[in-house]
Amino acid sequence: MFSRAQMGRLGFTDATLRTAIRQGRVRRLRQGWFAFDDADPTVVSAVKAGGVLGCVSALTLNSLWVPPGYSNVHVRRSKALRGAGKRAGCTTPVGRAPATLTAVDPVEYALACAASCMTAEDWIAVCDSYLNSTGTSVDDLRFRLEPFTGYRLAGLLEKVDERSQSGTESIMRVRLRATGFDVVVQPGIAEYEWADMRIGRLLLECDGRQYHETKKQYAKDRRRDRRSLKDGWMSMRFIYDDVIFGWADTLADIRGVTDDDRHRVRSVRSRRAVDRSLRRNQL
Repeated sequence: MFSRAQMGRLGFTDATLRTAIRQGRVRRLRQGWFAFDDADPTVVSAVKAGGVLGCVSALTLNSLWVPPGYSNVHVRRSKALRGAGKRAGCTTPVGRAPATLTAVDPVEYALACAASCMTAEDWIAVCDSYLNSTGTSVDDLRFRLEPFTGYRLAGLLEKVDERSQSGTESIMRVRLRATGFDVVVQPGIAEYEWADMRIGRLLLECDGRQYHETKKQYAKDRRRDRRSLKDGWMSMRFIYDDVIFGWADTLADIRGVTDDDRHRVRSVRSRRAVDRSLRRNQL
């Protein structure tokens, strides 16, 4: 998907572009925007609607983890394009929007837009995915989003954590903390090994759809569960559906352990395990 200026940088003159369109090698989507045959259909629909692909749709296209429930195409319009097309555009964040120079919004601006279209916990999970996959720090992201950051977005950024390894882990962390649990993220439990999170001595592991699928990984996880139990930890494992679609039962299971204080660190063995974990997390 290319603007006229981009087509020019690809070597197309007005004459060669008209020829390519006539021959069917290039499609004109609307005034000033063109596509080749292999163009992504979602991006095509956004440009034809009178804007560019933005918000949640741009995040999905960039392979960030996006929870279910956001299948509609999200389009951002510039002021110049406001009257074009029939598809409703997304609500833009505060600050001056960047010019629509490309068919897909930059990831950082798409994140800022998505804060208005996603639930708080879903947006935090997507931000975690971006940070973890790119190696960007929370402070760097906060700086990049600063021109578009209002009161709500600033509050959400305080809950983002680049250490989360999966979307289900992010959502579980946010929900548990909102419920009042003291959640430790990525606690070290053995040399070169970490759990997803813990509450006291209760380890919580979130096995997302794209993780833990191989026999080797499955066996490794079970060995770690056995060794952590020997060291005084308790473990609970949850799959994608437990977190995304069965949260009420999942929370009830966790509370079934914590309500009678079985997660509390009381034995000498458990205290030593937690102390070792704290030291590893400080390294």
